[in-house]
Amino acid sequence: MMDFLFASLTGFIFGLLLSVPIGPINLTIINEGARRGFYWAMMIGLGATAMEVIYCFIAFTGFASFFSKGYVKAAMELFSFVFMLFLGTKFLLVKSVSQHPVDLGPTVDRLEVQLEETIRPHSAFMIGFVRVMGNVGVRVFGIILAANFISREWVTPDWPGKLGCVTGVALGTGSWFLGLSWLISLGHGKLSEKTLLRMEHLSGIGLLALALIHAGIIISQMVRHKI
Repeated sequence: MMDFLFASLTGFIFGLLLSVPIGPINLTIINEGARRGFYWAMMIGLGATAMEVIYCFIAFTGFASFFSKGYVKAAMELFSFVFMLFLGTKFLLVKSVSQHPVDLGPTVDRLEVQLEETIRPHSAFMIGFVRVMGNVGVRVFGIILAANFISREWVTPDWPGKLGCVTGVALGTGSWFLGLSWLISLGHGKLSEKTLLRMEHLSGIGLLALALIHAGIIISQMVRHKI
């Protein structure tokens, strides 16, 4: 039970932190919510959450055993620290809402556009679902985070641990999208660029703090092994 709860808390924190930066889904919720109201924005967020949970589940079931082995585990501990440091710094240094913190290149952007044009979602739920489906960054981040959680033993490589983390991710991302939809409905779609940037910077600070905690754990383990 404790493994499930700790994995859920881990998933919730990271799901929340990675949902805050202003990207395609957040901008869609803001723009569509301003035009069509709270319910429409909420359903976009629900669709996005559903697809994020699917990607998270695939990442854990597909790579869990691989990342828990010897040298791979040690390498992923170091890589995940660098990744969180990189991502946190990117979020912290963003200077405008239109600037994407992590750009995976024009080819990836074209693939995302082509997928949306092929499926042509009409309902609010499917708009959110398809936009995350075509977001290669979500898949990459999902794999890296799964590796990080399992290598650090924050998520146990068994079903209670995996399901706990997936549940936490669902609650974290869902809470953010629901809260954003509610804010848009209260403010009639008006959130200043300064407010949006402040939220993204706070997300970056959170990731940097987690990276420092991660580094502290690694250093303490190295010292303990030497002793």
